Amino acid sequence: MPGKEYIAELGGWQGFTVGSCNRYDVSARDVPSEIWVELYPDQSLPVFCSGCGAPVKKVHDWVERWVRDLPAWGAQTALLVHLRRMKCGQCGTALEEVPWLLPYARVTKRLAEDVARMCRDIPIKRVAEHYGLSWDRVKRIHKAYLMEKFAVPDLSNVTEIGIDEFSIRKGHQYATVILEPRTRRVLWVGRGRKREDIRPFFELLGKAGCEQIQAAVMDMWEPFEQEVRAHCPNARIVYDFFHIKSNYGREVVDRVRVDEANRLKSEKSERALVKGTKWLLLGNKTNLKREDRVRLTELLAANKPLAKVHILKEDLAQLWQYSYEGAAENFWKDWYKRAMYSQVEPLKTFARKLKARLSGILAHCKHPLNTSVIEGVNNKIKVIKRMAYGFRDDEYFFLRIREAFPGKCG
Repeated sequence: MPGKEYIAELGGWQGFTVGSCNRYDVSARDVPSEIWVELYPDQSLPVFCSGCGAPVKKVHDWVERWVRDLPAWGAQTALLVHLRRMKCGQCGTALEEVPWLLPYARVTKRLAEDVARMCRDIPIKRVAEHYGLSWDRVKRIHKAYLMEKFAVPDLSNVTEIGIDEFSIRKGHQYATVILEPRTRRVLWVGRGRKREDIRPFFELLGKAGCEQIQAAVMDMWEPFEQEVRAHCPNARIVYDFFHIKSNYGREVVDRVRVDEANRLKSEKSERALVKGTKWLLLGNKTNLKREDRVRLTELLAANKPLAKVHILKEDLAQLWQYSYEGAAENFWKDWYKRAMYSQVEPLKTFARKLKARLSGILAHCKHPLNTSVIEGVNNKIKVIKRMAYGFRDDEYFFLRIREAFPGKCG
């Protein structure tokens, strides 16, 4: 093992000198070797209070603290740090300021930063094993790092938001995520999906911040819409196409498919055409294999109700291609007329539902936003949960989500 002079040069323990150093190798297979380094403050340097940063001179007493540092030479590194408690005119008795160590920390700043970087991509259990730390300690280190970096979001220039919920546990337990759709920056995460659950975000945004919100993209979940309208007088509600498409598939296409299968119970050949076609009808026609396209063509030729709802499904998607609101409204009127003349009750019911929300549908012309970014967030959330085998600490879990989506330029 190198001598203490070499370790002192390598160490980076600013303001401290190496008193002694030893290596302890253990023969047991699962017990890592350790290097112990004893550090003393350089008494020729000025001393500052860790509480207020003011220069101090009078020593109250001395304390010792064991601190973990980055591994070196294939061994865990433990520092025995001798610290002075100083008498400060403002703080009373306080520890001296140490540039590489927080006042009450048991790990160095660089170890904490390294642990935090690894936790972003590697399960906590693996990080703990790598550094010889406990699971709880790694989590505490990472959480403290995230709190410092993400506790208070910068909301000064937010003009557009996206809102969606995601499942956090079985049994209809939800949380809500709010982000900037264009930059993919997660602004806020909170438990629940009721109006009062997301209200803290708008309180954090403040009156001036709420007034500068120009658009909010979401699905048609009423509590989200009501809370946005209550706080953001200048915001237009924008309904996301992907959610409307999903609702259309569930409330219209699948409902008609089931109804037709029941109606054709006595017509075995025609019923056979309808059975097992759920994903055939809901999928994107351009992505179908050749044999599936042939089967879909045969099905639509044989069943008029399904043909009607399928054609109107494809046509409805075109509404989100318009950039001029007047043209989009004209297209909508034609689509709505065809839906009402279709004589397919689930389709007529859905068309009336959309008509009541037409303003939010047409708003995409001015604000071409969607929540597909949030769907990406939801997928990443599942990965984060798997990496930690599920979190019971909501605050830490939500901070990790914000860490995963810090935003991007452009």
